[in-house]
Amino acid sequence: MKKISLIITFLAAIAICSQAKDLNVAYIDMQYILKNLPSYESANEQLTLISKRWQKEIDAAQQEARIMATNYQTEQIFLSDDMKRKREEEIVAKENEVLELRRKYFGPEGELFKKREALIKPIQDEIYAVIQEIANEKFLDIVKDRSADPSLIYMSSKLDLSDKVLQKLGAR
Repeated sequence: MKKISLIITFLAAIAICSQAKDLNVAYIDMQYILKNLPSYESANEQLTLISKRWQKEIDAAQQEARIMATNYQTEQIFLSDDMKRKREEEIVAKENEVLELRRKYFGPEGELFKKREALIKPIQDEIYAVIQEIANEKFLDIVKDRSADPSLIYMSSKLDLSDKVLQKLGAR
């Protein structure tokens, strides 16, 4: 019984391997494509500028909180209990403002994420549409991204569609 199941498994593996050999496969290098698209470079520059501006705003608020804390420590002995409590609350409020700004701009659903989605997603959608168009023209079964495949050791240049994608996108 074990021999029969082993033979069936072996034959199934051979059948799967022989079908895999009949697949038409090509590759793209998404990093190369994106690097050579002016629209992507422009979008990245915009994101960098926005990110730096928001980081400056956060840094300024953080510096303000530090100054408030330093001033409080030096003036603490001269303050009444009510004034101490009020100053401590102001410092905590400023620190919370910094945390809120950081979350608002750089959090998982923050402004940077939304801005990246608005600028980059249309470019990616256009790339994927061109890849699908080329795959249909060449009757390809699979198009893999070689920049995302660490197990890929060698690939023939005739299987690389990256330049063809850039050409259809008007970047070449």
